[in-house]
Order: sequence, then structure tokens, then C-alpha cells
Amino acid sequence: MLNKLCRAAIAAALAWSAAVPAMAADITVSAAASLANAFKELSQSFEAANPGNKVLLNFAASDALVQQIAKGAPVDVLASADQDAMDKAEARQLLVQGSRKNFVSNSLVLVVPANSTLPIKSLADLTLPAVAKITMGNPAGVPIGRYAKEALEKAGLWTAVQPKLVYGASVRQSLDYVARGEVDAGFVYVTDVAAQKDKVKAALPVPGTAPVTYPIAAIRSAPNAAGATKFLAYVHSTAGQATLAKYGFGKP
Repeated sequence: MLNKLCRAAIAAALAWSAAVPAMAADITVSAAASLANAFKELSQSFEAANPGNKVLLNFAASDALVQQIAKGAPVDVLASADQDAMDKAEARQLLVQGSRKNFVSNSLVLVVPANSTLPIKSLADLTLPAVAKITMGNPAGVPIGRYAKEALEKAGLWTAVQPKLVYGASVRQSLDYVARGEVDAGFVYVTDVAAQKDKVKAALPVPGTAPVTYPIAAIRSAPNAAGATKFLAYVHSTAGQATLAKYGFGKP
């Protein structure tokens, strides 16, 4: 009799567990700092469209994100701010083959504090004595720094401007330096200006850079490969692209 009751209890437990839907695993997305505002909203809309899925966001400079993944960080999706960082990830065989695709574009702008009266009308004006400190990401590890250096080199200004540079660990750190008035000017993406629109203003668009395109890809060691595929599809979807456009990103 006891055995019959035990078997009945086990059968009931199995039936109950089968009736309870499995919770989807978290989807960890490592993204360039410049994507912070847009990806926070995009992730919320993704979760609303995919009940049971939770997106965990990790923002930093693109090269730092690649280093984290290479060292074993459990990441499902990588979105970088330039091709160079994603090339490094691909060279280390960190990406799911065929998953890499450009998903947005951006452009560079030189910003100054909102109350600045400096007469900056061109990149050449950065050599003026009144412009003492200029911020940009470190070209060795931050995409915005690589873009800015390229523009300054093409203008023949890199050598003259280099002693004035204050490097930020990410584009958002450089933006904060300008917003707090700790520097006279800084290189950021046009999409970053809205994040501090009361504290910074655009002085001029930055000419002479390669197209600023952002690639995204699934990570080969992803703990949640199915979730990564689902998130990538949403980023490329009409709804995902509309959210990104809302924050000033262009088509790839």
C-alpha cells in the first residue's frame, strides 16, 4: 500500500513539473557604452515582446568587452562601436560564424560645455591657446578614440593636439568630462549629445573619419545561444530599428 502511495505521489509530482513552463535563461548582452540609453529601452521592449526572457546589460568600451569575453565572461551577445573591436573578437574565434552583422551607424561630433564661449569653428581651432584640455577615448582601446585620432591625423593636427588630450575609458566618460567642465572640448558620437543635452552642446561635426558602423554578433560560448539568436533578430527587426533610430542612430 505504501509503495502504491509513493508511486502515486511521484507521478503527481512529475505531472505538475511538466505542466509548469520552464523559465527562459537570462540573455547577457555586452554593448558599447554609446549604446547605453538605446539598449536599455530596446531591452525593455524585447522583454515585453518575449515574456519570460530577461536581458542583462553590460556597458563598457568595446575593446574592454572583447577582453572580458576572451577571459571567460558568460556573454551571449556582443555589440561594438567599431569594426576593429569586432575583428579582434573574430580573430580570437569568439563569435558564432555568420552571426556578425552591422546594425546601426553613427557619426562623430566635437562638443563643448553648454556655457562655453570658446570660438571653435573647425578642428584647427583646437590648437588655440585658450583650448587647454581636450578629451577623447584612448585610441588603444576605445573606438571613439580611434575615430578621433584618424580625423586629427587627416587634418594634420594630431601632433599639435596630442599634448592637450585627456583620455576617457569610454565615450561616456569623455562626455562626463565635458559636462562637468573639466575639459574645454571632447570627441563623442552625435547620439551621446542627447544624454547630456543640458550640459553640453555640439560645436561642429567631425570630418575625415571612416564610416562609423556598429556590428553585433552572437558569442560562440554563449550560455544562452537560443536567447542570443532571438535578441539579434529583435535588434534587426522593424521594432528594434525604430527604437535605435529614436536615439539618433542611423541605418547601417
